[in-house]
Amino acid sequence: MGSKKRNSEVEVEVDSGKPLQKKFKKRDREEDMGDGSAKPSSVPNSIKPMERKKKRKALDKEKRKTEESKPIEMDIESKAAIESQASLVASPSTSRALPQLHIGVFKDLASADGSVREAAVEVLVTELQEIQEMYERLEKKEMIEGGLKLEAEKDDGLNTCAPSLRYAVRRLIRGVSSSRECARQGFALGLTIIIGTIPSIRIDSLFKLVVDLLEVSSSMKGQEVRDCLLGRLFAYGAVARSGRLIKEWRYDINTPYIKELIHLLISLASKKRYLQEPAVSVILDLVEKLPTEALLNHVVEAPGLSEWFEAATENGNPDALFLALKILEKLPIDSTIFGKLLPNPFSSSQLFAADHLSSLINCLKESTFCQPRVHSVWPTLVNILLPNTVLPAEDATSASHSLKKHKKSRKGSSSEEEIAKNVQCFCEVIVEGSLLLSSHDRKHLAFNVLLLLLQKLPASLVPIALSYKVVQCLMDILSTKNTWLYKVAQYFLKELSDWIGHDDVRRVSVITALQKNSSGKFDCITRTRIVKDLIAEFDTESGCMLFIQNLENMFVDEGNASEEPSDQSQTTDDNSEIGSVEDKDSVGTIVNSDFLKSWVVEAISSILKNLKLDPEAKSRVQKKIMKFLAVQGLFTASLGPVVTSFELGEEFRWPKAPTSSALCRMCIEQLQLLLANAQKVEVSRALTNGLEPNDLGSYFMRFLGTMRNIPSVSLFRSLNGEDEKAIKDLQEIETKLSKEERNSGLSAAANRLHALRYLLIQLLLQVLLRPGEYSEAASELVICCKKAFSASDLLESSGEDDLEADATPELMDVLVDTLLSLLPQSSAPVRSAIEQVFKYFCDEITDDGLLRMLRVIKKNIKPPRHPDAESEDDDDEDDDFLNIEEDEEIDQVETEETGETDEQIDDSEAVVGVGEAGNEPTEASDDSDGGMDDDAMFRMDTYLAQIFKERKNQAGSETAQSQLVLFKLRILSLLEIYLHENPGKAQVLIVYSHLAQAFVNPHTAEVSEQLGQRVWGILQKQIFKAKEHPKGDAVQLSTLESLLERNLKLASKPFKRKKTSSDTSKKQSASWQRQKMIASLSQSSTFWILKIIDARNFTDSELQRVFDIFRDVLEGYFNSKKSQIKPGFLKEVFRRRPWIGHNLFGFLLEKCGIAKSDFRRVEALDLVLEILKPLVSASNKDGGENILKKILKSNLKKLGNLIKELATHMPEKTVEKG
Repeated sequence: MGSKKRNSEVEVEVDSGKPLQKKFKKRDREEDMGDGSAKPSSVPNSIKPMERKKKRKALDKEKRKTEESKPIEMDIESKAAIESQASLVASPSTSRALPQLHIGVFKDLASADGSVREAAVEVLVTELQEIQEMYERLEKKEMIEGGLKLEAEKDDGLNTCAPSLRYAVRRLIRGVSSSRECARQGFALGLTIIIGTIPSIRIDSLFKLVVDLLEVSSSMKGQEVRDCLLGRLFAYGAVARSGRLIKEWRYDINTPYIKELIHLLISLASKKRYLQEPAVSVILDLVEKLPTEALLNHVVEAPGLSEWFEAATENGNPDALFLALKILEKLPIDSTIFGKLLPNPFSSSQLFAADHLSSLINCLKESTFCQPRVHSVWPTLVNILLPNTVLPAEDATSASHSLKKHKKSRKGSSSEEEIAKNVQCFCEVIVEGSLLLSSHDRKHLAFNVLLLLLQKLPASLVPIALSYKVVQCLMDILSTKNTWLYKVAQYFLKELSDWIGHDDVRRVSVITALQKNSSGKFDCITRTRIVKDLIAEFDTESGCMLFIQNLENMFVDEGNASEEPSDQSQTTDDNSEIGSVEDKDSVGTIVNSDFLKSWVVEAISSILKNLKLDPEAKSRVQKKIMKFLAVQGLFTASLGPVVTSFELGEEFRWPKAPTSSALCRMCIEQLQLLLANAQKVEVSRALTNGLEPNDLGSYFMRFLGTMRNIPSVSLFRSLNGEDEKAIKDLQEIETKLSKEERNSGLSAAANRLHALRYLLIQLLLQVLLRPGEYSEAASELVICCKKAFSASDLLESSGEDDLEADATPELMDVLVDTLLSLLPQSSAPVRSAIEQVFKYFCDEITDDGLLRMLRVIKKNIKPPRHPDAESEDDDDEDDDFLNIEEDEEIDQVETEETGETDEQIDDSEAVVGVGEAGNEPTEASDDSDGGMDDDAMFRMDTYLAQIFKERKNQAGSETAQSQLVLFKLRILSLLEIYLHENPGKAQVLIVYSHLAQAFVNPHTAEVSEQLGQRVWGILQKQIFKAKEHPKGDAVQLSTLESLLERNLKLASKPFKRKKTSSDTSKKQSASWQRQKMIASLSQSSTFWILKIIDARNFTDSELQRVFDIFRDVLEGYFNSKKSQIKPGFLKEVFRRRPWIGHNLFGFLLEKCGIAKSDFRRVEALDLVLEILKPLVSASNKDGGENILKKILKSNLKKLGNLIKELATHMPEKTVEKG
């Protein structure tokens, strides 16, 4: 029925002549582009375009649903049309039949699979070539054309083509306008191959067909117009890429087809913005294939092209600029044809001149339409801006050498200068002056353009790319996480880090740019670690040296604080929600400059933190840093900012503006830290062949002396006479000690001298840092050093031992006093130097010096306002539990000062976790120190006065108390060193007794939890668990007995609980935990004391007092319920020291029968069994059988009485827990 309708339709139109062509044109438009089915429309002509589109979409949707489940069925009318045309192709009326064209390949051209599309194109082209060849061999073509008279009537210009080829060409043109799947790609590929392989297809006919078949009418809307325009673009692209135009030009150099195609593409690009870039891409494909002569005569002279170029700057056409640059790249010609897009004559310097770049702003701004992709014009501009072979890559060493000259005197090649100027103009005009001031999209584009630049940018030009405005914009964006551009900025920084890689030159340039343009606050404002992470990645000497040189330039050069306008809103637009980071004024500029310089000081000091280099390389880096800190922190130049030292062979620079005192202090503090760290890592200072040791301290002192000898250089501050004399004395004695150290080689004396030298150096810097405060301590330390140096010198020369013996105690007392006087207000580097000196001299410390330190630990300055009488008595017992034989008056004063109520015991809970009893014990030591004389009291008052100095104006006594706690913690560090270096000395007992008393004192826990933890840790690690314990005759048995008795009484002491309200329950819990801790301390002390006693191998008669002490404790346990001593603790004593149990066996047998309670009787029986168990198990070895017989024989009567008592009166109550 469809064929009848179609035939009748044809018959009607044949008679009407011209209406025939219009009817065919309408019917052809109704055919489906994807699979070729056609259905004549029965809708009136007035609504035909819109209805036709709806029907086409409906058919496409239905076909996609049924395509996978069953073959696509063509409607009756479509089949009739295909059969009709096929019959025409192979009509029996012809003298010779043509091959049949398989229509199914058109469906495969729209497949999403590229291989399927390519196979379909290959089949289609092969069949069409065969059909066309056979058609051309026919003598009577009119017989075939007679059947296809309707096609001929269309006057499409394809008169020399076979009917099937005509059909295929028309259908392929219509197919490139289809948006179904990959129809455009497949049909355009087929059209390209057919045009290139079948020369019978005329180019002018193709152009006419494209316009006719893909005509845009006023009735079309939206997607329909877009499809037609894109179809034209793909069709023209097929012509350009087919190669036919080159063949046509070679056949006829005056061919009009090239100009016509360019004109058609330019006209098409003018219709819609989204067609510009692909249209230019098609033109460039053609340009790449055409020879130079064709470009000159056809492309450049194409109609409409020059007008297009002329209007590009006003209309903002980046594609016109891109095309002009590409044509000029391939064909150096007069640039006047490009209008205002390119300068005439063309050169890179003219192209990137500020005036010309300003005229291109509109063009480049409009390139954001293709985001997130970057428009092709940008890589082209970057390639012109930064040629590949002009600037070679720099290494850190060459870059470091180039920085040694001042920037104004630096000379470079003309090409490098020109490139730097072009880059600067490009960044200032385009990136900073245009994109960054515009919308978010253009800011995004600006960062993408900078990433393109970085790929080819030499490190020396990084400061131009990462300018003030760029860095400020980054900071604005990163300071607020909820902005649209936040991820853009994060991605930019990530790519920036990847670009840096392991290149130290790039790393230095980026760090310098970020910090210089943010006044050293980039990480702080953006809340990132970009700069810190970059600094931590330096791992080469050359990279460190380059970074240090750049930091010096930042510190010294003027204009470190950016000279950009203070209003940072210039980096944002009206649509941006990002505000400025901070307002700047003239005062703020100075503040920012100092902030940047302070960052420089911190950064230059942090280089060595994670640096892993060989000792020689690291020493060179240390010396470089030391010289910078010393020059900027200690000295100032009076005759100009630059001073040359001929002795050192170096040039030193200072900022033109005077450095603030705060920055000088900061440099000195960092210098102290540098020297302290250098002292810690110095392992050996061996000398070979008279070479100087790798000693940073010695190098610093020589450098200091050299700088002070330069007439135009002076210290940064004037000193009074005492400080000046102290510095001079410190320099002299350090020089002598350094000489003595080199003569001593590797020995203990060399270590002592080395430690003293570094303390002298730290003290010298401290005198400069805080004038008027340390000159006295410096003088005392110089006296100590002179005495030590004189003693050793006399010993070597004359060997007068008595003089040395007389001097040593005096020397050590003075040295300890001096060290203690330095501790209260000293900095960390000074304390480190003090600890090193104490470490090497502590083996000679006198008891008086040791007690002087221990008294500070017990000192308290915060008595309660309303001490409770009962708690005061309890504290007196705790205070005196070790029987410290102090001066009675002092004890009385301390008791008054430290009297506490139970509510004040609240800081021991954290200490409980440090350890429990059951390991090696602690003990109370011999404390007969003879009290404090007037001199000792005066010295202690001096220490405390130093603590409270400069604090008297602060409110309350809490500040004074905290300072005292800090002083105690510092002394504890020295005591810990002493215990570590002298674990077997009798003086350990003295240290133990004072530390134990300080720990038991409730005031310690109330004032500072940290102090209590520190004391407990020293007792456990350095005393109870030490590998050695006090030995020798200096350890008196009477002292040990007294300590043992006090610890056992403390272990038996009951804990008094008071009824309190709920609001004090937390304090009561802490108090209970602290009591448990004290009990643990007493038990550990007992084990430790018994260990010391056992190691002396005393006789039983000598140990009688020890046995009596245990009997008294057990007597109280069995006769009184107040005794809280733990049975498990007693069993552990008997297990560790069996000789105590053997002696107490008879006493325990008696108590088993006469104890007041059944509970105590059972406990006594457990203790008896604990004594017998090891004897029974060891009866066959180690003489255990004889010991057992001896014990049982001597206590046979008591054992019988116990058995009789148990037989007649068995205890009713058992014990579950001892």
